[in-house]
Amino acid sequence: MRFIKASNYEDMSRKAANIIGAQIILKPDSVLGLATGSTPIGTYANLVKDYENGDLDFAKIISVNLDEYKGLTRDNDQSYYYFMNHHLFRHVNIDANNTHLADGTEADADKACAQFEQIIKATGGVDLQLLGLGHNGHIGFNEPSDVFMDKTFCVTLDEMTIKANQRFFASYEDVPKQAYTMGIGTIMAAKKILIVVSGEDKSSIIKEAFFGSVTPKVQASILQFHPDVTIVGDEAAFSKI
Repeated sequence: MRFIKASNYEDMSRKAANIIGAQIILKPDSVLGLATGSTPIGTYANLVKDYENGDLDFAKIISVNLDEYKGLTRDNDQSYYYFMNHHLFRHVNIDANNTHLADGTEADADKACAQFEQIIKATGGVDLQLLGLGHNGHIGFNEPSDVFMDKTFCVTLDEMTIKANQRFFASYEDVPKQAYTMGIGTIMAAKKILIVVSGEDKSSIIKEAFFGSVTPKVQASILQFHPDVTIVGDEAAFSKI
């Protein structure tokens, strides 16, 4: 595990974008595992800037996303497809046919998850997986549990996660209670993992996840066993390690 300390959120976002940008330059047909949430927004903004400056080419890039809410259509402004399109896809020259998320409109969970796993398999596997880190240690929507899930699955969201997501919806009732998410086995199969963290409110979980015991109660702790993990965080996020 490598820890790269940034001075603030903007510096963290720039450093993370540099790592992803290097991956794209060295392997122009990379498969990128992408994440949503507030933390990666700055990283995506920097990637867009690099593209606009002529430094990056997304023409051959393939993307697969960590998760998608069950029940939301792609044009819903809270779907993760909408998020990715708003913050990255429509601003760069990535082929829309090469951008993949689980089908949130597929009511049959087993079918949706199997289809997404097949898509990942068909790409040849993820070269670099971007992750955020939840306050309870979740990665993707892998919530605290008694087990580490292997493949993409349908998860009932933890109450803490639902409340954290409520700010994006009109009311608590509108927040989806289930999502399709890559399992821990799928995440761990990525060749490289990049984690972005920002803010003092993440400092305790960083210490617990990456310096504590490996346990499914803190899903991110499994990343201690991955051979190539880089964590980019600002000073506040790293204040307890």
